[in-house]
Amino acid sequence: MSAPSGSAYSLIAIHSAQLLKSTMKTKTTRIAVPIVAPEKQLASFIDKFDSKHAGLIRSVRKTLRKRLPTANELVYDNYNFFVIGYCSTERPSDCIVSIAASASGVGLSFYYGASLPDPHGLLLGNGSQNRFIRLESAATLANLGVEHLIAAAVAQAERPLPASARGKLIIRSISKKQKPRRKASD
Repeated sequence: MSAPSGSAYSLIAIHSAQLLKSTMKTKTTRIAVPIVAPEKQLASFIDKFDSKHAGLIRSVRKTLRKRLPTANELVYDNYNFFVIGYCSTERPSDCIVSIAASASGVGLSFYYGASLPDPHGLLLGNGSQNRFIRLESAATLANLGVEHLIAAAVAQAERPLPASARGKLIIRSISKKQKPRRKASD
């Protein structure tokens, strides 16, 4: 199969096992898959939200990108939530902090928040690992208590953030089925 002209496509080989006379043989099928720039994909995910939440996601992302310039941004457009995780590596378990959004709002999630010092009592949740803060505006990130939580999360990271180089934007997961990203109209 040839890729359509004038479009960015990648040929991907798909291997399928076929049983022939009790021996395994592999058949390769090539399909054309469009290549979409990660920034463009990310913008399309954010555009699913109402303008208030979309604007908040963009401004929080901009603030966190400035605060954590060497972190990789791992993006998940999953069933329940849209998430941008800021990680020291490309592994989700090395996530330090994440933007988590749904139709009901935007939050700042700390992957290992249960072990963070929280003298101001800002963290919500009672799971064994994750904690979060609800964000009404990007200005919440400038709150001294929130700044301390982010600094503590960076300091406790098992794998520290790289000292230099800009982090990559990596689209990790896109669920076909998703909860609505906007509240139903009244």
